[in-house]
Amino acid sequence: MLDQLRAMGVFACVVEKSSFSGAARELGITTSAVSQQIRSLEQDMEVTLLHRSTRRLSLTEAGQAFFLSCQEMLAAAERGKIRINELRDELVGDLRIATTPELCATHVVPALSHWMSAHRGLNVFFDANNQINDLIDGRIDIAIKMCSKIEENHNLITIPLAHVDQVLVASPSYLNQTSIPISRPEDLLNHDLIYLNTMKNNHYFSFVHPSSSEEINIDMESRIQTNNVFVAKSLCQQGHGLARILYLDVQKELVNGSLVEVLPDWKLPAFTLCAVIAKKEQQPVKTYRCLDALKQYFSQLPGGRIYQEAS
Repeated sequence: MLDQLRAMGVFACVVEKSSFSGAARELGITTSAVSQQIRSLEQDMEVTLLHRSTRRLSLTEAGQAFFLSCQEMLAAAERGKIRINELRDELVGDLRIATTPELCATHVVPALSHWMSAHRGLNVFFDANNQINDLIDGRIDIAIKMCSKIEENHNLITIPLAHVDQVLVASPSYLNQTSIPISRPEDLLNHDLIYLNTMKNNHYFSFVHPSSSEEINIDMESRIQTNNVFVAKSLCQQGHGLARILYLDVQKELVNGSLVEVLPDWKLPAFTLCAVIAKKEQQPVKTYRCLDALKQYFSQLPGGRIYQEAS
């Protein structure tokens, strides 16, 4: 089939140049190779396409009909090439972004809102799920997720966006009603914990005191669990206990005072917010422009010990 399509292109060029030698020069092949392509077409279809004479070439009736089909084929191929170039070089077509529901609603949509409005040729799909699918199988262009460490992967490129702390939070009402103060990590064993089970080893806490470098590790049990940050925050605000949440997900509540940080002098391990893309020889421009918008947003988040642009 590919040989026949190639021969159709040669035939169309011969007709347009009105000579075998002219087509050969245009295509960068020999005149004999052009002649062989035309003979092969005629043999395959069992028709004569061209009347040959020493002075000129002319199309047979079959050749005229076939030439129109060849023109349509070449025009379709050119349209396909133009479309591929648009998808590669312009901000058009589909863009699929995978991330968690909390990150998507709280940060990714605000980060890309103006950018999406400015590029209306893009069809953007947000795959908001706690389990991010395989980028290739899911046709995901960009995955945005938290990484405890950045691992090498020959098929993926990982771009750090921001460092994010974990914080332990509770409502003021919960802390005011308890008779057991919390001044050291060991005191947590006497309190109620709300598990956010999207985190690995959610029952295990590893604290470090920055000033003294003291390390304390504890295991905690819980009777209340959830796989959703919004639910965990609601449970905390209703006074059901403490929860370990990424600062990125709880910043607003800490600012408005509906939640407060517990043990602020003790640090839990930090995460890196990352964008992950498949490693390709030709990555569409829209992917890089989207990454630029994300980098700009996360680099402009409020400063301090929590938010720092990742290097």
